[in-house]
Amino acid sequence: MEKSKFTPSAPVKSLTSTREASDGGVKVTTTGERADGTPINASYTAKYDGKEYPVTGAPYDTIAIKKANANTYTAKLKNKGDKYSTTARSVISKDGKTMTTTNNGTDGKGDPISFTMVYEKQ
Repeated sequence: MEKSKFTPSAPVKSLTSTREASDGGVKVTTTGERADGTPINASYTAKYDGKEYPVTGAPYDTIAIKKANANTYTAKLKNKGDKYSTTARSVISKDGKTMTTTNNGTDGKGDPISFTMVYEKQ
């Protein structure tokens, strides 16, 4: 989290994301702690086909992912119950040790949000 940037302030204290290949796509499980101390337990399985797939435990309830190349993909994240809607771009370093995700859009209230998260492979 130390290399990550958030506008407005960081919504999370800690975050661990596990990603694994799954039938032409990816299975993601994310755990951590929000800034207010509540736990994060989010997950989804999605293909790189641009179609919406369900997400549980996150501020958004669907994700649609497209692969731009071997190290880059884009995603649209939405919540059908409120105004949360963002577009993300993730780039995995050539050595595979770092993933940087830039995300821009609106939170559930419709206010602008922008953040860059840097994940380091453990």
